[in-house]
Amino acid sequence: MGVSTGAPSTVHRRGRAVFSWALWDWGSAAFNTVILTFVFTVYLTERVAVDPESGSKALGVALTIAGVCIALVAPVTGQRSDAGGRRKLWLAVHTGLVIVCTAGLFFVQNEPSFLVLGLVLLATASVFAEFATVNYNAMLLQVSTPATIGRISGFGWGMGYFGGLIALVIVLIGFVQPSVGLFGVTAADGLNIRVVALFAAMWFAVFALPLFAFVPEAPSSGEQVRHALLGSYVVLGKRLAWMWREERRTLGFLVASAIYRDGLAAIFTFGGVIAAGTFGFSPSEVVVFAISANLVAGLGAFLGGRADDRFGPKAVIVAALFGLVLVGGLLLVLPPGKAAFWVCGLTLAIFLGPTQSASRTFLARIATPGKEGEVFGLYATTGRAVSFLGPLAFSGFIALFGSQRAGMGGIVLILLVGLIAMLPVRSPDRPPEPTEVPAADAS
Repeated sequence: MGVSTGAPSTVHRRGRAVFSWALWDWGSAAFNTVILTFVFTVYLTERVAVDPESGSKALGVALTIAGVCIALVAPVTGQRSDAGGRRKLWLAVHTGLVIVCTAGLFFVQNEPSFLVLGLVLLATASVFAEFATVNYNAMLLQVSTPATIGRISGFGWGMGYFGGLIALVIVLIGFVQPSVGLFGVTAADGLNIRVVALFAAMWFAVFALPLFAFVPEAPSSGEQVRHALLGSYVVLGKRLAWMWREERRTLGFLVASAIYRDGLAAIFTFGGVIAAGTFGFSPSEVVVFAISANLVAGLGAFLGGRADDRFGPKAVIVAALFGLVLVGGLLLVLPPGKAAFWVCGLTLAIFLGPTQSASRTFLARIATPGKEGEVFGLYATTGRAVSFLGPLAFSGFIALFGSQRAGMGGIVLILLVGLIAMLPVRSPDRPPEPTEVPAADAS
């Protein structure tokens, strides 16, 4: 029997799944870029807190607490959703919670008494955003093949950057820059920024929907679901013990990437705060810079995917991290002028996308055949087990040296440690020795 002419071809279905998967990244940029990096965190530290230094320190503490929560829970969330075949369900639940917390930021007025509310909502949204990313990243293997995983990974990161760019343009023109924005919104009581939170929540909700319609659910891994959280940690411990014995390279990469990815996250989180507090950018200037940075970073992600195919992911990661450390160090010692931040900030943006995309493909290439989903889930979860390091280094350096600019030194230090940890990790150009993977309940 022939295939119905109305049925989409396999190629069409796969292309639709890839695009729908990437649209989630496009939508999540409203939280990661608009809320967490360039607009709402700047509002909290500059207009809600008593002063930028105390606001930045409080923000760092709040995100440190969020990082500890992620470290305690995230390592097993992906494992449990894989075992139950409910990856999309948990992605939907966590995405919805991020959207609710983001919308709740609307109630944070520009008075110090609202700072705690803003920090709690922001930190809570950060935790659930990380849990959502656990399942989203694991879905990369559902929408790609070994021949296309690098390009699709880069496409996803690029879509995220360009989604952030478009959202920032709308925010800048519609709410931040004009005296009277869309719907008659003004800056009274911080209303123009509070409305941005509602916009970001709606943006994420709309663009997340196609994934749930067109990306197929992953089958259950067949492993027993541990209803007690402690049981899941026992399984995780056995996996890590096996990696220590048989897959030392994989474990080394997980450790190195956990460190430097936290440095990357700190750049996104505190970039706008530093631009405003240290280099004197106005809210509008911060958003204009963010638009430019997202454009450059998106192009870098696409180009990094091509370089990954040609030179291998380790070469891309090491080169990009070296560039980040070098340029970050220059930004730390150069006079605090806007021109210096523009040049160094956009140069930093070039290296961000390739580092993120190549990290995903590195692990996919070294994963034991038949266990790719499990290992990729471990990367996406345990890689965040040290997610408190960046905020802790940022706020700690501010506390030690008494200036917001010193916080940049903490971020550069995290990136440098991650680079050093990555150097001895063997490139995936040489396939690993075939070994037998133990069952989840093996003793």
